[in-house]
Amino acid sequence: MQREFLDQLINRNIVKHQVESYNRFVEERVTAILNEVGEIKPELPDGEELVIKIVDVNIERPKINEADGSVRKITPKEARMRDLTYSSEIKVKMTPIFEGVQQESEEVTIGEIPVMVGSDLCWSSDWDEEEKREHGEDPEDPGAYFIINGSEKTLICMEEMVNNKPIYQDDDGEQTCRINSENQGYVQRHVLRRDGDVVNISFANVKKTPAVSLLRALGLETDKEIVEAIGEEYASEVYLNMYETGASNKEEAYEYVANQAGITNDIEERVDSILDEYLLPHLGQEPDMREEKAEFLATLLRNTIALGKGDIKEDDMDHYANKRLNLAGELLEMQFRSVFLGKWGLLARMKYNFRKSAKRGRLPSLQSTIVSDTLTKQIMGAMATGNWVGGRTGICQRLDRGNRIKTLAHLRNVVSPLSSERQHFEARDLHPTQWGRIGPIKTPEGMNIGLRTHLAMSANVSTGLNDMERNSLKAQLADIGLDTM
Repeated sequence: MQREFLDQLINRNIVKHQVESYNRFVEERVTAILNEVGEIKPELPDGEELVIKIVDVNIERPKINEADGSVRKITPKEARMRDLTYSSEIKVKMTPIFEGVQQESEEVTIGEIPVMVGSDLCWSSDWDEEEKREHGEDPEDPGAYFIINGSEKTLICMEEMVNNKPIYQDDDGEQTCRINSENQGYVQRHVLRRDGDVVNISFANVKKTPAVSLLRALGLETDKEIVEAIGEEYASEVYLNMYETGASNKEEAYEYVANQAGITNDIEERVDSILDEYLLPHLGQEPDMREEKAEFLATLLRNTIALGKGDIKEDDMDHYANKRLNLAGELLEMQFRSVFLGKWGLLARMKYNFRKSAKRGRLPSLQSTIVSDTLTKQIMGAMATGNWVGGRTGICQRLDRGNRIKTLAHLRNVVSPLSSERQHFEARDLHPTQWGRIGPIKTPEGMNIGLRTHLAMSANVSTGLNDMERNSLKAQLADIGLDTM
């Protein structure tokens, strides 16, 4: 039995989680991000109406455009030998509807993404051992890395706080509640901090705003409603929080939130956007979810006050149940989402180019309005430098090929988001819940000790369920009477 267990450990692909994460990004998440947009509505001169519908997304396997105009497939070996990037084009089928009349659909290229060696998008995924040798690949090579300008690069697993779960902490008498609210890959960080008797909340563009003001804006207008929602046992603290805002109704609460967020015009519309899109998006991003958001926010407020009163205990941030790993797929999704949907991203530039190029009754081609190298340059630039969205650094690193053990260890590296320049004594210590998950001695000495770790040999990382797998699991649970999932 022990021998069988050891054989399974030795023979399995120990970087399978990275490959599966990347496959999920390519097969599901890119399409999901584009579907979030659904329709593009550029503003045209003379009030003409144009709607561009995103119909389909197609990501082909890696190819190369030669100088003579020919297009052919490129293998990982050729990319290494010719200092090329092993990448694939993202092609999107779009249908313009101009003044209510549907035009001919057009397939456009919006950019390229790097291809992970060994993934379903890689040519080598179809090769057997003999074919890999013929194409200059090592049959024992685990894959899970990229080839950028001829250099082999790996995306390092990033340790993050678990999404959609509030974490309460008491740091030298200051109580905080942190929650990463996630909805379909979009993550909004919220921090509630008890400063004296007032609990402030920070998220998106809202900084250090009394959380009670958001409760009023969400619909709890009377003092009684707010006290009952938070808890009558903390009524005195709640009244102090209400006094701090000076807003006694929904309209005044909107003005207060707008002032805190630096909003000076279109106050109602923009505050509505904050409440629906950015406040606790995991509960939903529709206006009819405000009542549920008010109830959840009141719970966060009550527990933050209760922590300060000693009525509840703080959470253990270092417990591994409160952590998750962002794998290659999740990291690429963050970068892709930022480049595509960002303020000056691909979508915004496309709308601008339409306004600039459109003439009365005539539309430019869709491809001419898309600056396809915008997405390509920013993603490849991040892969080349390791500087990632959110101010993270060292995410993408050159793969260590010193020997096979070093290579496998590098591919299973885990990095904490905490700064190595600060002490963080408890975070650096070995935690009991790391047993079997994180190697207890595989960490560097010096400033990075405990913050740069590696997965234990026996550790596997689950990459979540797709819709089909989730529905199948629900059906299985229903069959045995567990239909509460």
